[in-house]
Amino acid sequence: MQEWLQGFAGASPLEWVATVAGFICVYLLIKGNIWCFAFGFVQVSIYTWIFYDVKLYSDMALQVFYIGFQIYGWLLWKNARDQSGHVIVKRGSSKEYILWIVAIVISTLILGSVMHHNTDASLPYPDAFTTCASLVAQWLLSHKKLFNWTVWIVVDVVAIVIYWQKGLFPTSALYACFLVMAIIGQWQWYQYLQVNNKQDLTAS
Repeated sequence: MQEWLQGFAGASPLEWVATVAGFICVYLLIKGNIWCFAFGFVQVSIYTWIFYDVKLYSDMALQVFYIGFQIYGWLLWKNARDQSGHVIVKRGSSKEYILWIVAIVISTLILGSVMHHNTDASLPYPDAFTTCASLVAQWLLSHKKLFNWTVWIVVDVVAIVIYWQKGLFPTSALYACFLVMAIIGQWQWYQYLQVNNKQDLTAS
């Protein structure tokens, strides 16, 4: 507990800004609000440097991809909202999700092996998993697929452990909040999906 409190007290201002921006980003995601991508852009830009500094290179590379995803997601969501301003959620198919899970496993093994044998990366395989799974989750999120929250839940659990071990305590706490919020997001987006389906039936 003392180490945890000291970690919070000694956290850099940049980490705190990224933490707060990330919290706001996920809150807006749950609400299906397009402004989530603006706060997400701030968060991932800062974390690119933070993860480089603590040698989590897979996570650093992930943040670079995230920067592009924030722009990509904004463009996709801009014209895909219902009358209340919420994103129009899609269910997706089981076959599609099984293929994404296989892709996560294979890419994690490849990236983890590369990082383990060619860099001084810390926790190369768990770090590779959060990177690969997060990219899949972000793609699903950008395309408004409900399953994105399930992937985020698993990513958040692994990330909490990684960041705790690296002494990034505010970030670890942020991902604990993300875990709770991802569970809420899963439920909230399911509700949006039900509403959208009812509207489609009414319109037809």
